[in-house]
Amino acid sequence: MAKEKDLSTRVVPTLTTLPDSKSIYDMGWDELVQGAACFSFDGEIDHTVVETQPENRNYAETNSINKYVGDWRVVKPVWQVDLCIDCQNCWLYCPDTSIISRDKEMVGIDYDHCKGCGICVEVCPTNPKSLLMFSENMKNEEALTQWPEKTKKGE
Repeated sequence: MAKEKDLSTRVVPTLTTLPDSKSIYDMGWDELVQGAACFSFDGEIDHTVVETQPENRNYAETNSINKYVGDWRVVKPVWQVDLCIDCQNCWLYCPDTSIISRDKEMVGIDYDHCKGCGICVEVCPTNPKSLLMFSENMKNEEALTQWPEKTKKGE
């Protein structure tokens, strides 16, 4: 039988040790509090944060949600909604949480944080796939007109 862990003596980090007068981005390398750049949320740890939609969460200044990486992407995934079966594979495997899903239904792609790795396309089970990679410079509307037809096994 597994023994339960005693969490009563666990130390939980808080942001109260950061100076109020400076942004973490204005601090020098020798001024940072250990672990300060790793906080995802402001204030006390809220273990119910998974029940809150991402746009309503209290993100820390250092959270990657505040960083835009889309400007160095070369290819991007484009989503064909009519082919999607809402299997959630793309959402589950996306390393950047760039697949936007609500109530177990895909609703879009967060291009601000998508790095264009293509994992979402690889795990898509539909035929043809509901996600395909296209050039970053191609408009999504144009990419949708270039979607392949369904293929039969052995073709």
